[in-house]
Amino acid sequence: MANTIKDRTAIVGIAQTRFGKGIEDSELSLACQAISMALDDAGIAPKDVDGLVAFSMEDGREVEVARNLGLGGITFFGQVGYGGGAGCGTTGHAALAVASGQCEVAVAWRARKRADKGSRPWAQTSSRIDNPWQWSRPWGLLRPVDEIAVLTRRYMHEYGATRDHLANVAIAFRKHANRNPHATMKDKTLTREQYMSARWVSEPLCLFDNCLETDGALAVVIVSAERAKDLRHPPAYIHSYAQGIPPQHQVMTNFFCEDPLAGPSHTAAKRLWANSDIKPGDIDVAQIYDAFSPLIPLSLEGYGFCKRGEGASFTDDGALEWPNGKLPTNTAGGGMSEAYVHGFNLVVEGVRQMRGTSTSQVEGAESCLVTSGEGVPTSALVLRR
Repeated sequence: MANTIKDRTAIVGIAQTRFGKGIEDSELSLACQAISMALDDAGIAPKDVDGLVAFSMEDGREVEVARNLGLGGITFFGQVGYGGGAGCGTTGHAALAVASGQCEVAVAWRARKRADKGSRPWAQTSSRIDNPWQWSRPWGLLRPVDEIAVLTRRYMHEYGATRDHLANVAIAFRKHANRNPHATMKDKTLTREQYMSARWVSEPLCLFDNCLETDGALAVVIVSAERAKDLRHPPAYIHSYAQGIPPQHQVMTNFFCEDPLAGPSHTAAKRLWANSDIKPGDIDVAQIYDAFSPLIPLSLEGYGFCKRGEGASFTDDGALEWPNGKLPTNTAGGGMSEAYVHGFNLVVEGVRQMRGTSTSQVEGAESCLVTSGEGVPTSALVLRR
């Protein structure tokens, strides 16, 4: 396809607030803090911002953000849905807007107050048992972890994956977090023995197979590739971008189609690699959405790093670890050990890897795959130096 956004835009500013539980600041305040810091990082004035892209879970925030930060006239704004599937989506939509001339400086962000119990998927039960949920939650699949546990059991049955493979994921990401001073789990190591003795959350998934519950916000600033050359930091070029919803998909409960283990990553990957000169074998480092550990082997297969059924064994021998793994993954700790802000921290860490500033920096990294949620309509980016 000749008319793609390949390398036409770049991420030039990144920022995050502190992460924690029960942070006093509102979601709006956290969003404004992260965006302001990202603009400072890029050396761009708030009045120059004319594009905004947010998660749909932050309804109506464009007006409040623009007013509170003193932004310029906004000529493009949008929202992307499906929670964890939207991190790369908001970034990609911002890039599309810049590349097509709808705006010149776009900001994408995610702010989250997960400590608010009312925000959790199993809260407000009466409003959460219609639509597709009527086929799962009344019968015991109350939380996302329960839904993924069913899919994990199917994966184990079909391909012989074990809890040791899931431990490979959790332990690798915890090691990365232990080198990251901003990670929630920076001071907490994780051994295989600790993993195996942890309490069940939804069998076969234990405590350490789950992401964190985090308050915080992150933001990125996107401009044209030409403008990026004159700004403060080495640009992280957006080389390729895609979204994906597979045929007959049902959100989080994709149990009823012909192939439940062929999730949204397979659909997104077709467009991502079709529009990319960089292929899976060329990727130096990855940031793969990890709300739950089994999403990693599923995504490794979906994005073409290995064949179907080989995602679990791909994680053996420290494959995801830094510095010697064949595909260092989630090098700041990811959602399981750095923070869970609907995967937006994966985008920010991908930029750090391209700048050469990660706390688990992959030497000579020229490309990074960043993905959003597997199990929901998803999105992905290929960044390059």
